[in-house]
Amino acid sequence: MAVGSEMLTPFRQDTNSLYLTEQLNEVGINVAFKTVVGDNRQHLTSVARAALERSDLITFIGGLGPTEDDLTRESVAEALGVELKRDHDMVAAMYKRFAERRISMPENNAKQADILKGAEVLRNSRGTAPGQWFQRVRNGKLQIVLLLPGPPHELKAMWERDVAPQLQSVAPPAAIATRVIKTAMLPESAADARTAPIYRKYPDIETTVLAGQGQVEFHLQATAATKAEAEDAIANLSGELEDELGDAVFSTTGESLEEIVGYYLQMRGAKLAVAESCTGGMVAERITSDAGSSRYFVGGAVVYSNELKTLFADIPPLMIEAHGAVSKEVALALAENIREICNANIGLGITGIAGPGGGSEEKPVGLVYIAVTNGRKHEVVERRFPGDRERIRRWASQQGLDMVRRLMM
Repeated sequence: MAVGSEMLTPFRQDTNSLYLTEQLNEVGINVAFKTVVGDNRQHLTSVARAALERSDLITFIGGLGPTEDDLTRESVAEALGVELKRDHDMVAAMYKRFAERRISMPENNAKQADILKGAEVLRNSRGTAPGQWFQRVRNGKLQIVLLLPGPPHELKAMWERDVAPQLQSVAPPAAIATRVIKTAMLPESAADARTAPIYRKYPDIETTVLAGQGQVEFHLQATAATKAEAEDAIANLSGELEDELGDAVFSTTGESLEEIVGYYLQMRGAKLAVAESCTGGMVAERITSDAGSSRYFVGGAVVYSNELKTLFADIPPLMIEAHGAVSKEVALALAENIREICNANIGLGITGIAGPGGGSEEKPVGLVYIAVTNGRKHEVVERRFPGDRERIRRWASQQGLDMVRRLMM
């Protein structure tokens, strides 16, 4: 439960839950629900009651400060049906801390010492708001409620020092294994149609299919008594999925497509050069985002105008006049010429119409030609990508990188 009205605006995000999910998975605990709730006591109490009905471990993040809108303690106490007791030793320690800084402590700071009756106080080494660990037996099962501070540096220190060791000692023995299978330029519907009969045979493994801009990912998660058992279950399903998806799979260990392209180029001792029109340098930006890319990426040119296609990539004006700047012929010439000009082993050329204007009935927005060559063989594809300008450019860069990968394979 991430608490704070600011996280219900476009300007702030709940990043703490990402950290906590990772930490919980490390001790074999699955996260079933995430909630963001504003600084409203009625809403907070309502979501707290719902959480207490459905979960064994409930973690509240934030809302433990001294201000009027810090309502987590009061709301959780109401939902649990327990009293809040003020820890006067803690209040004294707060006064002392303020006095050491020669600052007068406002009275409202004292509310940070209000503790759920029966809870264990979790000291905050990096702030004033303590955390709390409350536990009870409900319906014959242990239920734990955690109240943790919202500032990430405070939360992480408290989690690592106090919460994680204690949680590990009471959590049932379990381990979680995960794997992400990444594919390129495979439609989501086709990918799922091919793989659903496989992953349905493994009901104990949670399989989530995520798609976006030329990439479909299969997120696999297995829970077992030991890490080895969980890993074995994942390996069996992953192996079947990889066999079915074949060379559409580019990663099973987390790498991005540009990283994989870099691996192949280095293994082959090859260098890449690019000539980009509609992508405006996006392929070069993705390639060079990885450290060490100078070992395999020579560079290239952004040839947005027809004049620069001629000046930087040696495209004959008569070719552009005859076929148009967005054409199979120009894409291939971009790839071939930039490879020779840059003395590279592989050349990639991209030209298209990213929109929103500039399209026609014959050549609509989204039409892109991508070409790759190594001097001995070449490939040119025509694609009509959907979406807005940014989406079309991202699709085109993904297609180009995948073509380089496949050529290297």
